[in-house]
Amino acid sequence: MSNRFLVTQSLLSSWLWLYKASDPEKSQMDFLRVLERRKERPTGPMLDGIQFENMVTACCTGSPPATEHKWAAGVEAVSGIVQGGQFQVAASVRRRIEDTDFVLYGRLDALKAGVIYDIKFSRSYEPGKFLDSPQHPMYFECCPEVQKFVYLVSNGTDLCREEYLREDTPPIELTIRQFIRYLKSAGLLATYYNNWRSKY
Repeated sequence: MSNRFLVTQSLLSSWLWLYKASDPEKSQMDFLRVLERRKERPTGPMLDGIQFENMVTACCTGSPPATEHKWAAGVEAVSGIVQGGQFQVAASVRRRIEDTDFVLYGRLDALKAGVIYDIKFSRSYEPGKFLDSPQHPMYFECCPEVQKFVYLVSNGTDLCREEYLREDTPPIELTIRQFIRYLKSAGLLATYYNNWRSKY
């Protein structure tokens, strides 16, 4: 059995949300659910995001949305950027942090010409929304050849871009160290080890 442990951006995001959420009790419950890898019933916004991304992929492979579809403009705008890229690219890297061996893992929405594109569907957006996200630092670590990460955020009509460069991005190792120290102090390290052991 592997003595390496998986780390994903979604796991780190659920932990970081503890420090921002307006409902601490709910955010703690949500984090424990993720930490214990319990299944979650998809919410409406989650389903919208999946559908939008699937429509973008379909558009890029020759099946554009009907012109009357409410998201047609947004789908075509995103598709115009990621067309010709690779979709759903799995990326991982092994790192030793805090005397523990980890496998950092991510699945890229699109990779094109050395740029990672992440497709987001959101009904509201403010510039800098993803500044503190662990996603682009994690994916930079998993893809050493990539220098730019772009969030493509659409509400189905409009498109916003949020770009980050490797040279301006703090290493994800700093966040992982803080995460492990939190788990130790909260008595949750064993829960993490029990549920996030890597297969590789």
